[in-house]
Amino acid sequence: MTRRPYGIMAEFRTPDALIDAVRATRRAGFTRIDAFSPFPLPDLADELGIRTRIIPWIAFVAALIGAGIQYGSQYWMNAVDYPLNVGGRPLDSWPTFIPSTLIVAILWAGAATLLGLLVILRLPRLHHPVFSVHGFERVTNDRFFLCVRSEDPLFDLGATRTFLEGLSPQVVREVPCD
Repeated sequence: MTRRPYGIMAEFRTPDALIDAVRATRRAGFTRIDAFSPFPLPDLADELGIRTRIIPWIAFVAALIGAGIQYGSQYWMNAVDYPLNVGGRPLDSWPTFIPSTLIVAILWAGAATLLGLLVILRLPRLHHPVFSVHGFERVTNDRFFLCVRSEDPLFDLGATRTFLEGLSPQVVREVPCD
């Protein structure tokens, strides 16, 4: 029994060639594709269909929870648990609670954003099958790669290889499954 590869990878010289290849691959109906670039390409995420609209909501909800816990704990400590009437000031002095509440809200939003991104992007990933492809180390310097994964419903080893070769890449290689 032969093991199915992780996918097929095409290597391109320019970012425009990669973006054009991603567009053509999406138009052909492939949905399980990855692209690798040595620097961020703003249009690439849109072309790949990657949506991160949930990140602001994660930050907002975490900020509300953090602010609520901070304000609630201050209220509990100052007005319920250990009330001290100093100079006739109110026990629930909300203006004094606001600065620390905002700081904690920002802290929770930042921490939740970091954790949310790590989960969504499946990081840290210490090993990936594409690391086994000869020449892939050039992705950190000057090459751009497009990978069609074998889990794609339209994936056929020969047909996908032929399709990628039709996009005029430098080379098309099989990505072994680990």
